[in-house]
Amino acid sequence: MKTFVILSDTHRNTQPFEKIATVLSECDCIVHLGDVASDAKTLMRLYPEKTYAVSGNNDFYGEYPSEIVIEAEGHRIFACHGHRYSVKYGTQRLVDAAKQNGCDIALYGHTHIAEYHEEEGVLVINPGCMQRFSPSISYCYLVLAGKKAVPTIVEIGH
Repeated sequence: MKTFVILSDTHRNTQPFEKIATVLSECDCIVHLGDVASDAKTLMRLYPEKTYAVSGNNDFYGEYPSEIVIEAEGHRIFACHGHRYSVKYGTQRLVDAAKQNGCDIALYGHTHIAEYHEEEGVLVINPGCMQRFSPSISYCYLVLAGKKAVPTIVEIGH
């Protein structure tokens, strides 16, 4: 079994990291989906061996790749910010990219709207955002156990 904390769109608001410090320290992997990916440096300093990050549309220095594939528990996870796949207009292009990379899970941010659904055999997950002025601050806690993948959207308030 592997557990993931998936974050996106922190936009320089790292204060919620303190609220979820126990979850961050106890999970197996942390994935930051960009905007602002430099916030991931804080996580990488604290948890260097288990933090992954991708760049988003507000990450101008390209410190991180625009997409990555993570393998865990027999799953292949496609992680990106989502802006290059026009996710504000649907997730079909994202699902196609995940499938082209042999992935059964796709992670994205960009829309600031937490949700998950299955599409063409791909579990699609958006953890929401941690931006200071958003209506809700959330992340996704993902559990992988064999063939099962169980996402939970966790709202943490402001």
